This record gives sequence, structure tokens and C-alpha cells, in this order.
Amino acid sequence: MHTSGATDEAWYDDDAGPVARPYTMTGGRTAPARGQFDLISLVVARRGVTPPTPLFPEQARIVELCHHPVSVAEVGAELDLPLGTVRVLLGDLLAAGLIETHEPPMLSELPTEDLLEAILVGLRAL
Repeated sequence: MHTSGATDEAWYDDDAGPVARPYTMTGGRTAPARGQFDLISLVVARRGVTPPTPLFPEQARIVELCHHPVSVAEVGAELDLPLGTVRVLLGDLLAAGLIETHEPPMLSELPTEDLLEAILVGLRAL
């Protein structure tokens, strides 16, 4: 029963939340099929690669976002999806060869005292 148009519109605004639940986008999977995706890992779309099957809207949006390197955290924020869902979608895109990931460099050792002193001198010079 429709009482007024304003009531109906309330269900279709942005505050109503996503139409599809995140687990439906991933087929119930909670871990990516391929790859490790830290929050600061960079993702970039591969140029000239055609998807083997049609992409879900969220996957297509990820490929659009990643024409330049974007962090996993930024992808999640832009799509407004839980990080676990984003990681699964990224894993599918990685397995399909549509994206590449670049892990941040890890420090294998602590900075030397000389390096820290040089940074301090540089900061004091500012």
C-alpha cells in the first residue's frame, strides 16, 4: 500500500545501503583466490587486457580506479565495501590477469645511526 511518494523514495536513497550484500559479490568466499593484499599494497590495471568473462559492476569499477596505482585501502574506501570483500574481488581480477599488485618495500634492517643523524641535520636546516 502506497501512502505517499516521499515514503517510497526513502527506501531508494543512498542511506538505504548497498542493494547486494558483500558476500553475494564474492560467492560467499572470505579469502582471495590469489594474492596477498595489504592495506598499502598498490594495485594497477594492466593495459590492453580484455576480461575473459563479463565483470561484475564492482570489479569493473576497480579496473577503472586502477588506471593509475591505487592502494587497497583507497579501493575499499572508494567502493565503500568491507576490506575482505575488496580483497576477494582483487584476487579474482589478479587471477584473470586484469591487475598487477606491487607490495611496499620492507625494511630488512633498522636505519643506521648515521642515517638518523643525517635526517636530523636536514630537519634542523629547514
